[in-house]
Amino acid sequence: MATALRRRPVVHEESPSPTPTPTDTPRTASPAREEKEKKIHVVHHKPRTRKRRNTFIFLLGSLSGIIAAGFAKTNDLIDFPEIGDLGMSMDSLLDVLPAGLVKDMSDLVRGERDFVDSSSEPFSVGVKAKTEGLQAHFPVVMVPGVISTGLESWGTANSSRPYFRKRLWGSWTMMRALVLDKEAWKRHVMLDKVTGLDPPGIKLRAAQGFDATDFFITGYWIWNKILENLAALGYDTNTAFTAAYDWRLSYPNLEVRDQYFTRLKMAIETATITSGRKAVLVSHSMGSQVLFYFFHWVASQKGGKGGDDWVDRHVDSWINISGCMLGAVKDLTAVLSGEMRDTAQLNAFAVYGLEKFLSKEERAQMFRQMPGISSMLPLGGEAVWGNTTWAPDDLPGQQKSYGPVLNFRKGYGYNKTAPTRNMTVSTAMQYLFDTSEDWYQNNVKRSYSHGVAHTKAEVDANEDDPTKWINPLETRLPLAPNLKIYCFYGVGKPTERAYYYRTPEFPALTNLSITIDTGLTRGEIDHGVVLGEGDGTVNLISSGYMCNHGWKYKRYNPAGSKVTVVEMPHEPDRFNPRGGPNTADHVDILGRQTLNELILQVAAGKGESIQNHLVSNIMKYAAKVKVYDDYPQQGPQPA
Repeated sequence: MATALRRRPVVHEESPSPTPTPTDTPRTASPAREEKEKKIHVVHHKPRTRKRRNTFIFLLGSLSGIIAAGFAKTNDLIDFPEIGDLGMSMDSLLDVLPAGLVKDMSDLVRGERDFVDSSSEPFSVGVKAKTEGLQAHFPVVMVPGVISTGLESWGTANSSRPYFRKRLWGSWTMMRALVLDKEAWKRHVMLDKVTGLDPPGIKLRAAQGFDATDFFITGYWIWNKILENLAALGYDTNTAFTAAYDWRLSYPNLEVRDQYFTRLKMAIETATITSGRKAVLVSHSMGSQVLFYFFHWVASQKGGKGGDDWVDRHVDSWINISGCMLGAVKDLTAVLSGEMRDTAQLNAFAVYGLEKFLSKEERAQMFRQMPGISSMLPLGGEAVWGNTTWAPDDLPGQQKSYGPVLNFRKGYGYNKTAPTRNMTVSTAMQYLFDTSEDWYQNNVKRSYSHGVAHTKAEVDANEDDPTKWINPLETRLPLAPNLKIYCFYGVGKPTERAYYYRTPEFPALTNLSITIDTGLTRGEIDHGVVLGEGDGTVNLISSGYMCNHGWKYKRYNPAGSKVTVVEMPHEPDRFNPRGGPNTADHVDILGRQTLNELILQVAAGKGESIQNHLVSNIMKYAAKVKVYDDYPQQGPQPA
């Protein structure tokens, strides 16, 4: 039985008229990669459409498919030693999985295995770099993204003993618990509603070391290719570190419970002392937000007390990979109704596993009881994401703006409790808080801020407010004139930008107020989801605005830290389930050849040779964002 989500009545003004029909104009996609380009240029995309998969895909959904495939034929997968520890037969698990899922995933995994067997050797990027004269130089500290880190149980209560020191996130043990002991698994992975910390008698902790993030589950790599290439360049456990963390926790609670930022500070200081050189920090996705928060924490008297020059003294470069610096629209729907078009991490194995085992209501409850997930709610409000008639990333001639992120068709699932107006990011966020429990909105509001600081005075004042530290539109980069920032992210993959919602078909059977209108598919509306530009998970305006525009404003980058941007067009290999060496998918980009080459250049002390390379329209979109410098007559000031 799902934990109930309390639904509050919300009073809305009358809608003046039904929402206009969205445009059928297709979105754009990036052209072929031009690796030898030496200067910034913009290439207009070619139209592309994308067929909707048959079911919604969510966090963990892929894993149900993986395990089904693995158990269908053990010789279709590489050997999984964990299977012997599950305490169950293959047949007993197959009994609860859809037969079609078993066959589909068996074919998919076999295809990936065959592709890997015929692909280039591991370590190839690192070996090539070494033959070209590169070698390990700066120590490297890696900060992973959301859900990448495995979580293992350290509880000793009766309900936890069967899982002691086993991973309840990111392992076959997790799959056993989810399939056969769902309620116990949910109790372990969801945090306390009020404190946002461990529930009574439950203790899950982030796995540590390279093993925490190299593979999410056996055979499904995340950071492993980067680790291979760093090793080929000469790195080992003395010169490279993974700063894994419990991504469920709010950022303040990362320090309260685990002293994560204290440990990260000590790891960086140790690396600089033992190597005699500053560190290179590599972050991915939510990890970039965590690192941005850390920069404020480490300098503040309310945090690490390192002083304003700590970053300049200890960090040479920050490599920001696919950073969701301004959040992601899909995070809003995840906590609002437990829905999103695509999983945030494992979309290569995207099938309907999570829908099979957890209802929308259960998913929404689970995401809300993981406050770290809510750190990726969209930042900047209407100034960044648009209003009811306009958005900065609208295309010329586009009839329906991206500005309203939640849209409602009158007459389709409409009743007196349904919203009567389309909602922008700001009004959608308020609707989320109005229709959720007090404990959820309290956890979010005491941890994060979503506004914009329009003056230097506001930015300076926000340095003393930890709730602002996550938001680059309300706070500044560290006072580190020698810091080099590299923004590497993918473009050209359709990404969730807006949604069509309706009241549930059977409202008496759920406590959700609204759900995505999956019956609407036309043009670029895919089963109720409106697609825009990005890397499949993070919107282009989020990954690209601060790097290309915002950090040129003096109030956001007062020390003038240099920012270099390399966009990577999505050019997947159609026969490779992970996209191949030229994918720009949000997660699979970690295995992209070009990205690995760039990381090695920076780590080897040759990052200055990297040139800006843009293939999207981000500069046009950024210029339309309604965030201005303190001196607008001068425009953006080069940092």
